[in-house]
Amino acid sequence: METASPKRIDVISDTHGHLSDSLLDAIAGADLVIHAGDITSTSDWDHLCTLCPSIVGVEGNNDYFYDYGPDVERLKLFDYEGLKFAVAHYREDLPVGMINVGVCGHTHRAKIVQTGRCLVVNPGSASYPRGNRGPTIARLMVRDGQVLSVEIIDLQ
Repeated sequence: METASPKRIDVISDTHGHLSDSLLDAIAGADLVIHAGDITSTSDWDHLCTLCPSIVGVEGNNDYFYDYGPDVERLKLFDYEGLKFAVAHYREDLPVGMINVGVCGHTHRAKIVQTGRCLVVNPGSASYPRGNRGPTIARLMVRDGQVLSVEIIDLQ
């Protein structure tokens, strides 16, 4: 019996109206892109939607004046490759006891934490990082209900 190929999920956040070439190059080929909010540009969202075969996004605290369509809400819950995901801009809004993977942003600092059975991923900011680290995204490889790997990718 042949096993399905792993799926690549690229996680971005806090782009604040700036999609760099290094970010766009990094997410090329992802099976799913997740944006954890503070997009702050409808044209950037539209551009990401045309580039990515599958994309999920949420509103950040700076997105309330933008209309990204009905699928971009404050909290997004969905299943993907046998895993339960939640995406919210704020870590506090993630229902960690009910999901396998939680994605958040807001801090502009990359962080991966295991909280019980839930993996919480903050990709940092792809455009305006805080701290000593430069711009970052997160990358997960998943298959059949398992997170095979998760890492922070430094952008150039």
